[in-house]
Amino acid sequence: MTPATKYANFMKTVKYNHFSDKPSIFHEFPLLPQGSTLAGYSALIQAHQLKVAAPDFLCAIGPKHQLLTLGTWKLFTPRHRPADTLYGHLTFALKYEGIDLQVLSALFRTLQADSITKLVLAEPTGSYSRRIWFLYEWLSGKILPISDAASGNFVDLINSKLQYPGPARDSKRHRVRNNLPGNQAFCPIIRRTEKLDELINQNLSALAAEQIGKTHADLMSRAAAFLLLKDSKASYSIEGESPPHNRLTRWGNVIAQAGQRKLSIDELEFLQTEVIPDHRFIIPGLRMEGGFVGEHDRVTGMPLPDHISAKAEDLEFLIEGMLKTYFMLLSSNYNPVLIATLLAFGFVFIHPFEDGNGRIHRYLIHHALAETAFVPKGLVFPVSAVILDRIELYKKVLEHFSKRRLGLIEWRPTAQNNIEVLNNTLDLYRFFDATEQAEFLFDCVAETVKTTLPEEVTYLGKHDQLNAFIKNYIDMPDRKVDLLIRFLHQNAGSFSKRAISKEFAALSAEERQAIESRYQAIFGQVTF
Repeated sequence: MTPATKYANFMKTVKYNHFSDKPSIFHEFPLLPQGSTLAGYSALIQAHQLKVAAPDFLCAIGPKHQLLTLGTWKLFTPRHRPADTLYGHLTFALKYEGIDLQVLSALFRTLQADSITKLVLAEPTGSYSRRIWFLYEWLSGKILPISDAASGNFVDLINSKLQYPGPARDSKRHRVRNNLPGNQAFCPIIRRTEKLDELINQNLSALAAEQIGKTHADLMSRAAAFLLLKDSKASYSIEGESPPHNRLTRWGNVIAQAGQRKLSIDELEFLQTEVIPDHRFIIPGLRMEGGFVGEHDRVTGMPLPDHISAKAEDLEFLIEGMLKTYFMLLSSNYNPVLIATLLAFGFVFIHPFEDGNGRIHRYLIHHALAETAFVPKGLVFPVSAVILDRIELYKKVLEHFSKRRLGLIEWRPTAQNNIEVLNNTLDLYRFFDATEQAEFLFDCVAETVKTTLPEEVTYLGKHDQLNAFIKNYIDMPDRKVDLLIRFLHQNAGSFSKRAISKEFAALSAEERQAIESRYQAIFGQVTF
């Protein structure tokens, strides 16, 4: 009896490609072309009616002998068609789509352990059956009645051509190298894309170090101080806040220490007290109840969530898992920007605190880039400032995670107009595809290295030239010179009517003309 026949015998009730008797759950995706059939995860999701967040793409078998991408569907050729069985679609998924832990976790919960046992025993030395065996035991915590594998080469769990692997840890029982970039409590995965490969190959860290090496130490120190304050201000602006200068400076000082203190739950709670020192209106520390990001109905007070946070009872498990993943990746060759993505976006999606999550999320970007030595010592990349310039795209990147999960969360309003989550949502926050977030963050880092940092260094050099000219031309104190240069920047290199009539009324027309001419010679038409 062939393996396909064995699977068909114990999976007779499962229909994969032929699902006319069940409503389609792929309403978020464009319709498949006529003659196409589901394959891999799409077939498994449909057949088992899995309630999972829509993956970024799904696969199907198209009628033509060419690989096509239509929106969020990837169409394979008829020769790629898998056996219409559990093993067939699982093998197709692992081979062509990579590992989707959220789908696999939901699938394994619907299956009897016996079905996986039979699948493995039908082909005990097969590389895909051993991967499925490992994933089932790793995700479910159940040990199948199967003897340890005694033969077969060790195989990588993650295909590095499809997804970025973490450090390999051998599982002798399955003869599998577990190279998942995380653990059972927290394991987001990033797909390998041409864009990310290109950005990684640019070696942005080395470019930043080269820029610093060509810049005078004093100039670099001043640039670093300005960029630090700029980032602190931008992080508050993203939240719609304009705090006084002392709070900006205080948070800037915290950012400047990023990467120097070991992360822990206590450290994250300490960071919250730095962001929000006044605790009269919030309860500091990990939330003791539900949480959401959004608005309230102005009449009824009913919550209108755009994002629903992880359940309070899951927070410690998730955060400890997140930190464990972070420390594991730190000691590997996993790319620093990808590490920062998993840490910072994982944190903000979990949303463990009542308030302060956004600023700590952006602090964690600094922390990861500093601790991995991606950022040259003594410098803070103003990532928040770049994010602020891309605020609409930033919101879309956050919504990319949140919107597709809202419909999977059952909740009810509380008497305090908060929300109480009623179902199990753990998988939504521990297993997710972080590709969209990784590409966004990498773009922000690239802009910082290629544009923001050199522009600031160039500006300071030109500022010093104009400063020197004014001091040599007119006897004017430093404070007044700085004010004059600032006024010129704000008015495209010319004296404003206010400057002429008030602060710099003592200057003659000839002196004003000379300063304006020198400004144009140094700065050209560029305004700051």
